Amino acid sequence: MSDELVTYEVSEGIATISLDRPDVANAQNPELLDRLDSLWSAAADDPDVRVIVLRANGKHFSSGHDLAASSGRARSDKWTVAEVYEFEARRYVGYSLKWRNIPKPSIAAVQGACIAGGLLLAWPCDLIVAADNAKFSDPVVAMGIGGVEYHGHTWELGARLAKEILFTGRPVTAEEALRVGMVNRVVPLAELDAATRQLASEIASKHPFALRMAKRAVNQTLDVQGFTTAVQSVFDIHSLGHGHAITEAGFPVLVGLEGMKKSIAAQ
Repeated sequence: MSDELVTYEVSEGIATISLDRPDVANAQNPELLDRLDSLWSAAADDPDVRVIVLRANGKHFSSGHDLAASSGRARSDKWTVAEVYEFEARRYVGYSLKWRNIPKPSIAAVQGACIAGGLLLAWPCDLIVAADNAKFSDPVVAMGIGGVEYHGHTWELGARLAKEILFTGRPVTAEEALRVGMVNRVVPLAELDAATRQLASEIASKHPFALRMAKRAVNQTLDVQGFTTAVQSVFDIHSLGHGHAITEAGFPVLVGLEGMKKSIAAQ
């Protein structure tokens, strides 16, 4: 496993950011998220970068938040809503909104599992190219929480499908995601990197200020419709879920990881 957690390279106007914890399906611990954020910032600040590609090494894009990272604290420890809110406001919804608003086009290349926190990495990107084996899911309701911190669900999937995947925890396949407009292209797994690179190169050939204005036009239209306000409001609802769990069980979630896995397996 790489000590870097996330790797970075720039070539021909394209910054490629690669998640590099394949042994744990690119689970996101705080160190990975902080490094990822620093690389997004580096790409944003580099005048030679015109397009940002986010990809992952290994079989899976990301299994979500690394729950083992907080396993050092027992359920008997005292948890407060304030500390959970502060951590998640910065590293989860905060980082995702920041990446969404970086004024350069970005593309996520997704293969295998993109679970819960994995959505917080893919959804902020402007475009998504999915391998034909990609599956997108948010099974967090099985843990007693309403969903992950960055509520793109309703915007990305539509209200009824968003409710279905939240209520059931079932994954959305790449082809289903393409039909509802959540991903732009579905390609064979073996062609994922090449197809993403080709798309990035095509975009990088355009004038950077024109790209910036085109991205701003779309994002601002979504914001006029209430996107950012809705995401921030739903983050507060999500935090209420943590508060409820703490009052019920003394821990930020009602059901642990193993319980969630059993719930999903029983579907």
